[in-house]
Parts: sequence; structure tokens; C-alpha cells
Amino acid sequence: MEIKAKLSNLRTAPRKVRLVADLVRGKKVPEAQAKLLFTVNKSARSVLKLINSAAASAKHNHQLDENNLYISKITVDEGPKLKRWHPMSRGRAYPIIKRTSHIALILKEINPAAKKPEKKQIKKVKKTTKKVKK
Repeated sequence: MEIKAKLSNLRTAPRKVRLVADLVRGKKVPEAQAKLLFTVNKSARSVLKLINSAAASAKHNHQLDENNLYISKITVDEGPKLKRWHPMSRGRAYPIIKRTSHIALILKEINPAAKKPEKKQIKKVKKTTKKVKK
């Protein structure tokens, strides 16, 4: 089963985020979380939050075990650019382009044959009340 998560408009250049994405691509979720916790990079925190979010949705929505998941695909694409101007002497201005990123993440199961914990069905018991004569 695939679990997808997206992060849009991250205010970090895609080139910098790709360095962090390459660290965790193909790793198991707990291993990737541990690696990102000790990575000194601004975008590592955002990628870690995205992985945690995807793992939590897998656990909550599909009853999957976090230890049975791995990062099958993580892509970093370019988002919209913010265009600013830096004033210089003699009335000149130089452009500043502030880049943003979109991150797409797909988690898959390592052992898809592993049984999911099924929800227990509660048996409904009919209550019968008999009137007792006094």
C-alpha cells in the first residue's frame, strides 16, 4: 500500500532540499527519522515533519506499522519564485529571486503480506427486561 504526503511552498531553495532528500531516499522510516534528527540543515526539519506526518497517517488511516514502512520515492520540485529588488547606488536595482520548493513523499510497506491488525467487532447483546410481579 502506498501512503502519499506533500509539502508545498517551503521557503528553501530546491537545490538545498534535494541534499536532504538524497540522505533518506530508500531508507526505512525509523532510520530516516534518526538520520534527520542529527542532520544540521534547515530543510532537514521540514523533511522530518513530512515523514512523521506520512507515518502517522499510515498508522491512523490504514493501521500499518511504522517499522514496516520505507521511503520508496521522495521528489523535490521547484515552487513559485518570489521576486525582489536590491537597491544599489546611482539608482540601479538588482533582482533577488527567492526560491521555494514542493516536496512529494511516498511510503510503501516492506512486507506487504504482513497481516494488518483487524478491528475487533463488538457483539451486540440484546437486553431483555422482564417485569417482575410484586
